[in-house]
Amino acid sequence: MKSTALIFLLFMMITGLISSSCYDGNVPAGTLEGTVSIGPIWPVERPGENPPVNPQFFSARKIVVYDETGQKFLGKVDIMQIGQSAKGSYTVQLRPGTYIVDILKSGIDRSGTLPAKVQIK
Repeated sequence: MKSTALIFLLFMMITGLISSSCYDGNVPAGTLEGTVSIGPIWPVERPGENPPVNPQFFSARKIVVYDETGQKFLGKVDIMQIGQSAKGSYTVQLRPGTYIVDILKSGIDRSGTLPAKVQIK
């Protein structure tokens, strides 16, 4: 009985050593990218109108990333304006895992699709 337990323990230790020696710790990062739209900017904006948007509207707003529980803040991501339009984009490199992505709310800022849980593979 003792020899069977000893052999099993030895087997588990060897398996653990082999598994850990195969992992080099250099897991490549994945890319999370998205687009945003800010507006309407003007009190009365007709459908199809595309008035220029001040770049400060984008620089004042950020995308925020949390761990999968949504409790641990991991960082802010800048939103880059596309031309002078009300559209912007963001890109961030993340290690494989599950994250909560949201906007850093300022005043009446809101999003119909965020927060969202995303998985980087």
